[in-house]
Amino acid sequence: MAEDTNIILHSNDPKLGKIEIAPNVLEIIAGVATSQIDGVNRMRGSFSTSVNELLGRRKEHGKGVNLTYANEELTVDVYVYLNYGVSVPKVALEIQSQVEQQLLFMTGLKVTEVNVHVQGVIPEKTTSTVDPNNPFADEQENGED
Repeated sequence: MAEDTNIILHSNDPKLGKIEIAPNVLEIIAGVATSQIDGVNRMRGSFSTSVNELLGRRKEHGKGVNLTYANEELTVDVYVYLNYGVSVPKVALEIQSQVEQQLLFMTGLKVTEVNVHVQGVIPEKTTSTVDPNNPFADEQENGED
């Protein structure tokens, strides 16, 4: 039954046999291609994938990617969080281009759509200037003047 969900690639020489790709492989290709774009902070994941990554278990490269394959047409939905200050349209166009190119290059499948869903913007982390060994250092210096 699991074979029905696999995507069959068309081969130039059918005598050699058939080639099937699991949708999970395509999700990983799209996820890696997306995460390598400058401006992408992270991909959207489920609660279980987030917990697994926090506990040091394997990283889910296919998270944040949904595929639809029907009538030999592949549609990819990518869910991302972007860094604050990047051009959203520019990054989204780069994601669309990169995902389409990588899937075509690695599998030969033509992608009909790459839909980018920006789930949020992540601001830069600010570094604390408070010395943990002396948290009131600034207040004491200002009070003595």
